[in-house]
Amino acid sequence: MVTIRIPGPLRRYTNGTARLQVEAQTVRDALQALQDRFPALAERLLDEQGNVKPFVNVYVNGEDIRLLQGLETPLADGATVTLMPAVAGGDDPSSPNEKPLPPLSREEIRRYSRHLLLPEVGLEGQRKLKAASVLVVGTGGLGSPAALYLAAAGVGRIGLVDYDVVDETNLQRQIVHGTSTVGVPKVESAKQRLLDINPYIEVETYNVLLTSENAMDIIARYDVVIDGTDNIPTRYLLNDACVFLGKPLVYGAIFRFEGQVSVFDARRGPCYRCLFPDPPPPHLTPTCAEAGVFGVLPGVIGAIQATEAIKLILGIGEPLIGRLLLYDALEMTFDTVRIPKNPQCKVCGENPEITELIDYEAFCGVPAHDHAVAELDPSLEITPKELHERLQRGERIRLIDVREPHELEIVRFPGAENIPWSQLPQRVGELDPDEEMVFICHQGTRSAHAVEMLRSLGFRKVKNLKGGLEAWAEEVDPETLVY
Repeated sequence: MVTIRIPGPLRRYTNGTARLQVEAQTVRDALQALQDRFPALAERLLDEQGNVKPFVNVYVNGEDIRLLQGLETPLADGATVTLMPAVAGGDDPSSPNEKPLPPLSREEIRRYSRHLLLPEVGLEGQRKLKAASVLVVGTGGLGSPAALYLAAAGVGRIGLVDYDVVDETNLQRQIVHGTSTVGVPKVESAKQRLLDINPYIEVETYNVLLTSENAMDIIARYDVVIDGTDNIPTRYLLNDACVFLGKPLVYGAIFRFEGQVSVFDARRGPCYRCLFPDPPPPHLTPTCAEAGVFGVLPGVIGAIQATEAIKLILGIGEPLIGRLLLYDALEMTFDTVRIPKNPQCKVCGENPEITELIDYEAFCGVPAHDHAVAELDPSLEITPKELHERLQRGERIRLIDVREPHELEIVRFPGAENIPWSQLPQRVGELDPDEEMVFICHQGTRSAHAVEMLRSLGFRKVKNLKGGLEAWAEEVDPETLVY
């Protein structure tokens, strides 16, 4: 094994890691292993030709490799490779552990007095919180309470990532937003509320979709990441990026009345892929818009996520590393199960197969958008206007609504019969493959899955109502209730 010593100016890209042991035969091998572990270092160390950049010196056991064999310098077992970049002096704002903790003002001491009374926090702990940074990905049900409590606790820099705008349907659970900010970008609405709670913090906003192109750059700037998303592709994206960057990821997930929380930190335990190596089938991962969610549930889970993030910053208690907390609101029970680290994990295992970010939408088979629907061949879809025109002409089309019965109590689609998506596989025998059918649901997602399934069974005259009831209300009948 070879030891790589990483100086302070580069530790912002290694989450504070100062020494790393790798297997390497040459200096080139060692630097490649370092970049595989921390991809954000790549553009800081080597140029496009694979040579060490001129402002970085590399030493082997104290000798400059330029006086040896350069990158091909052989490494004996136990050798030490030291990196030495040029520095200009001053503090590195991205590495709070590399500089003195910031002081608290008289106003901050009064504000955080109940924290200061706790010996586990105290003055030093509160200064750690002020020096820390947390990235909250998603400012919806989970991100709302998490961000609110982080701000109230005095976390000095909070990043918010979201691409959506506030909608009235959000307000039942997304408590960081309000009626006055409907139509406003969620990150701006949340920033306004967080600074109202605590004007002594800094809030940075990213009104973008988190993708493989921007995730590493955004995440690298923060100490802890909170997963407040509700789609599977972004979960895998966050996990992999955090593994590569050496960042702890505070995971949270909700479904109707149940929630989950864990902390994934590949340096100390398993990652998300150790728990779920492969994504579930698309029809088993409905969003809140499709399945509904108990309004107070994300408040409980998001508050626990904030708790875990604060514990990580302070270094107190036992974080949920290697454990998955399960919460059932109806039963009012909390259970914990163990998550073992998988040595064969494709990302954090002993011989990782995935060493850079991939196409996560392709990997999961679903879009990474809260409002996106399954992508179908255009020939398998019909727009609301087209369907309306055909029905007006008296064409014979069987309409099948695949929503659940309780959704029909809100609004029914005229002339449609109900075969819930959950029952469709068992009721295929009720359908005639030679009959023309249009499938309908809330937003066009479940009905798209229904069409895909039936096509695989040989049905050739089935179509999906594009955009579902919401699109029908917008394009054809504005009197249709939208929920």
